[in-house]
Amino acid sequence: MAQFGNSELILNPDGSIYHLNLKPEDIATTVITVGDQGRVSQVSQYFDSIEIKKGKREFITHTGYFKGKRITVISTGIGTDNIDIVFNEMDALVNIDFETRAEKKEKIQLSIIRVGTSGAIQPDIPVDSFLLSKSAIGMDGLMHFYDSGHVRNKHLEESLHSHLRWESYDIKPYAVDSDESLVSHFTSNRIRYGITITNSGFYGPQGRTLRLAPRITDFNTTLASFRHENLEITNHEMETAGMYGLAKMHGHRAVSLNAILANRATGEFSKQGFKTIDNLIQFTLEKLTS
Repeated sequence: MAQFGNSELILNPDGSIYHLNLKPEDIATTVITVGDQGRVSQVSQYFDSIEIKKGKREFITHTGYFKGKRITVISTGIGTDNIDIVFNEMDALVNIDFETRAEKKEKIQLSIIRVGTSGAIQPDIPVDSFLLSKSAIGMDGLMHFYDSGHVRNKHLEESLHSHLRWESYDIKPYAVDSDESLVSHFTSNRIRYGITITNSGFYGPQGRTLRLAPRITDFNTTLASFRHENLEITNHEMETAGMYGLAKMHGHRAVSLNAILANRATGEFSKQGFKTIDNLIQFTLEKLTS
């Protein structure tokens, strides 16, 4: 097998992967990703024991045990640009031999669960509720840099393009589905399903107006009116579509769980955001070990 050069597979002097600062033995096959660095300890506080605490830049990692299950929690920071770093380096940790710099013959599959925050665009989705992203629509450009056609939901893409008619804005969304086996693992009457929009920013790319006006003035109402196979577009966030695409291309499983802290349609924002996120963390850990 071909070897990966020094400028492709970048290792630190101690042999750890460049950005995550992790060695292959530091990562579990079950990974929880969070955006906020501070949320790593909010997850690992429930671990029975912690064996690894490492970090570099915004990428903080704790690996430990919860009810006998080895779990890693990693902070990704915000955006699919960071997801590109985290998911490629996580895959390298388990599927590339750092000594020979060659791809391993026997592949390891990771199960990756995002525990994140999100804003709803449907008026009937209450703040402080939980939502699972059955599919994600990327408004960023990440998947266009990969040969990703085989992992994308082309039917959903075509239906969305027909509905939006945003070609004049040079916006070409892509769509990727969650992993069905992980979805079934988190089925509960506490969580609803939806289609999630992954945005390339927080203000204009989500239709927000401060001192700069977005080009698309009916951004959220146009998205909210879309329907596909009995699902509607339910929420905005900034990582899920990139997660789903990279996970599928690498042969991993991924699902995104969202704590709804805002409702853009009603103008509400949660008054107990920390508690809602903590409840989602506990829900996730219990489901992973049930």
